[in-house]
Amino acid sequence: MKRKASAMGAANSSDSDMRRTETPGPSTSLQHEDMFSVPLDILEEIFLNLPPHEVVCVCQLVSHQWKEVADSESLWKERCRREGYLMRDASKSPKDWRLYYFLCKKRRNLLKNPRAEHGMTNWQITANGGDKWKVEEVMKPHPNDAVHKNFITSYGFCRKLQLIDLEMEGYNPSFMDHFQPDIKISDWYAPRWDCGSEYEICVQLLNKKKKPVQTFAPDTVYFEQWNDQKWCQMTHVFRNYGPGVRFIRFTHGGKDTQFWAGWYGVRVTDSSVEVCPAGDT
Repeated sequence: MKRKASAMGAANSSDSDMRRTETPGPSTSLQHEDMFSVPLDILEEIFLNLPPHEVVCVCQLVSHQWKEVADSESLWKERCRREGYLMRDASKSPKDWRLYYFLCKKRRNLLKNPRAEHGMTNWQITANGGDKWKVEEVMKPHPNDAVHKNFITSYGFCRKLQLIDLEMEGYNPSFMDHFQPDIKISDWYAPRWDCGSEYEICVQLLNKKKKPVQTFAPDTVYFEQWNDQKWCQMTHVFRNYGPGVRFIRFTHGGKDTQFWAGWYGVRVTDSSVEVCPAGDT
């Protein structure tokens, strides 16, 4: 952006101190624009060092020139580069770099206590069969070194859920309806080596009345006795789900298949639900 911007006409403003009882003439408009005229490469560098929400909510309202820079692809592409937000497939490029930046910046696991570090906190238990849910240290190391605990099911069916309110998490209704960003879910599960078990998961996108808009519910997974107790991952990405999504309901659980007292059922941990940039999941 090595060019010098010329005045681009009067900027609109909603500030009361900028309103006039008479319509400003051309010279007044040019003078107002000139007050904020800065070489575009310098202006871009300034914006790169400001909080991103200020660039969008404040800077672009100052003048046509400032709005041009605040909306420019080069600004948000450079911001992504500096902050390490890069697409996994380097051969692809986002359609909207600003949207990509903000989705990357907000991306996080929306499930609370996914690794059983705080017992059963944040989970709603809907089935607590056998000797009920329990939390223990992992029997076999998890692929993620940060995972040290898991939830364990018993001989009667054990099921738990979390309901995610997207608006409370910062994704307002108009944003969800207009952009429909990808929603990625992931869950890790493993059996005991000495007992058969089963695992199930159901994740639903819900409307404001908490009625399903789209559902992911794969077939139940069964494990035979004398298995390798290996950790397995279940993943799914919701795309093009249409307008109206306001909540996400994440439910999973299982049991052992041999009706043994204690906790010989499937283990689950490190679950996640993320709102992601399209095509970068």
